[in-house]
Formats: sequence, C-alpha cells, structure tokens
Amino acid sequence: MVKYIEENHGGTQLERWLGSVKDDPLAFVQGAFPWRKDGTELSTHDGPDEWQAGLLADIRDGLKNLNEAIQGATASGHGVGKSALVAWLILWSMATMQDTRGVITANTEVQLRTKTWPELARWLRLFIGRDMFDYTATAIFSSDKDHEKTWRIDAVTWSETRTEAFAGLHNQGKRIIVVYDEASAIPDIIWETTEGALTDKDTQIIWCVFGNPTRNTGRFKECFGRFRHRWITRQVDSRTSRFTNKDQIKEWVTDYGEDSDFVRVRVRGVFPRAGTMQFIPTEMAESAMSHDRAFSLDVTILDPMVMGCDIARYGDDATVIAFRRGRDAVSIPWVTMRGADTVQVAGRIAALIAEFKPDAVFIDDGSFGSGVLDQLRHLGHPVIGVTFGAAADHAVPSADGKIAYANKRAEIWG
Repeated sequence: MVKYIEENHGGTQLERWLGSVKDDPLAFVQGAFPWRKDGTELSTHDGPDEWQAGLLADIRDGLKNLNEAIQGATASGHGVGKSALVAWLILWSMATMQDTRGVITANTEVQLRTKTWPELARWLRLFIGRDMFDYTATAIFSSDKDHEKTWRIDAVTWSETRTEAFAGLHNQGKRIIVVYDEASAIPDIIWETTEGALTDKDTQIIWCVFGNPTRNTGRFKECFGRFRHRWITRQVDSRTSRFTNKDQIKEWVTDYGEDSDFVRVRVRGVFPRAGTMQFIPTEMAESAMSHDRAFSLDVTILDPMVMGCDIARYGDDATVIAFRRGRDAVSIPWVTMRGADTVQVAGRIAALIAEFKPDAVFIDDGSFGSGVLDQLRHLGHPVIGVTFGAAADHAVPSADGKIAYANKRAEIWG
C-alpha cells in the first residue's frame, strides 16, 4: 500500500506524489486518505473493497491506450460503496491532472444533491490535498482563480430537452470524466449525447456508470447486453461487500427468496427477469437465443417444418424468411432480402417452399405483406396470413372472465 502522506510533508512532496499516481487511481485511493489512522473516521478501514479496487485497476490498465475511451458499468445491490467510489474517481481525476473537466449526474436531482454530491464532500474533507479545490453545491473546481473555469467537475441534473452539458464535453489533450449514478433511470438521449461528445483525440476519456439494475430495458441494461463489448462490466452482490448489513440482507433473502426480482436487484446486482410492463421475461428470451441451448434441442425429422416471412419493401428494413423445425430455429439459415419488390419476394418464397416443403408458411399480412400473400395464393400455395394487431384467434378466458391475450402478437408470444 502507498504510504499515507502526512499534511506536514509540504506541498512539493504532495505534488510529486500526485504526479506519480496520475495514471493509477488505485494507488491514489490507497495513499490519499488516512486509512487505519487513529482519530479519523477511517481508523477501522483498510482501503477500498475488492470490487472497488478491481474497477480502479481496470481504469489504470485502460489508460495505456489514449485513443480508446474507458467505459465501466457496474450493477450492484444496495450499500456496496458506489457513492464512495464515485467520490474517489472525481478526486483522483481532478488532483492528478491539471485542467481536468467532467460531469456527474444521477437518476434524480434528489439523488444527486442529497447522496452523490455530499459523499464527495465527505471524501474531500479526508483528502490530503483538500486545499487544492473549492466545493459548492453544484461543482468542484480549482482553488487557483486562473483555472477555476477550466479545471472543474460539475454536478448536473439531466434534462431530455436540454442536453448541452453533455454535448460540450471536449478537453483536447487533457482528461474528461463522466459519471452516472443510479444509471438505470437516465434516459437514452443523455447516453447518446454523451457518447457523441467523447471524441477528442489523444485525451484520457473515462465514463463510468453505476446503479442498482432496476430496469430491464434501456442503455444501462444494454451495457451488459448488446453493447457489452464496449464496456468493462461487473455485477456486485451486496453479500460480498464488507460495508453492508448482512443481517438485513439475510432477512430479505428469507422473506422474498433468493431468486426473486427483489433480491436479484437489491442484493445480487442482477437485472430483474421482467420489467413491470413486460410480458415475456428477458432472461427467457436470452436463453432461447443461446447457442448452448440451440444445439441441445431434441429435434427429429418428424417435427413439423414451419416458414415465417417478415415482409419489408425499401429503406433500412429487410425482408426476413425464417425456418423452424420443432424448437430448432437455427439449423436452416435464414434468408434476408433488401430492396426487393413484392413480386421478387413472392418468387423467392415460392422457390424456398419447393426446396424445403414446409408443413406451414406464415406471412406477415401488413402493408407490404398483403401483396406477397395474394401472389402466393394465386400460385396455389396455402400460405397463412398473420395480422399481429388483430384479435387473438384462441383467446383464453381467465378466472375472472377477462380475455388472456389482447391481440394476435400477444397470443403468439404466449
């Protein structure tokens, strides 16, 4: 561990040490605060928790490549020390590089003003270089009047109609840091604006997002899904953190169950199976698409072969023709057509019918699909039109007499 530097060592030695940890936030955190020092509130603490140290080390290792932004996404249960880590990142980024700029935001103004930002005040008070900066309710900035406009990090409440604070994040040749706290509830437009702004060449760009995984949709969830190749991700179980109340967590697990969405989100740091308005759980859909599952299906030649055709015309959309035998929808490659008119699509489907001899063919009976459907029927193929917004064919009454499926789309999913 880097030795704690006493205040009476003088500014010159402090400046030299800060320069030595410019690219090592873990070493900074280990040395910048009075861990295990008698008479301080850290007298019983050794340093960062294991998961915190891991993220700090990831940032350290990522700084070796200046032309690639470091993007870290952490989903966690309650009480693991997210706000403390946010404060450490702010202080390290500010104290070790002159004219650092950044923005901190949270899901709500209340979260930002009463939790995230006050935690920074606490750690600034404990920081050995606390006199370097001034702290207000909305910003931390250099105490040097010549740099107070260029060496600062602002606490900004987001607005979908006013994204200027996130669009102006440029600091060529220096350092930019962006932090989202409770990121699940921050709308996509803020993510997209931030992403578009972080383009400066030869600049240290650090973007870290934290939160309880409360929502099963949105950009925070996608950090762990389709965009996971861009993000350093970790999911932190509250039970593994030395800061949490283990008795309270044990009660939650007993009351709600280990695999309940309550425990998944608030303890395990795992996204819920389904959102409040979601019919099919995401976990089930992802399982259905997994390669391991696909190749373990027990499918035989006796299972029915079905073709499904999603019809598009021009533009970005493509016509897709899919095949499924039993529960196997991967063995026969799907066919994609772009820029084809209805006559061409109908001809291709007719050729595929002749080749694979499916037991049933379903055609999307939308605006473009209707023409394909008519031509195939004219050719003598017994194709079946599907209107997704139409009433369900086999609506099932529930116990209170209501219809279980609202439309054909819901019935198919069901």
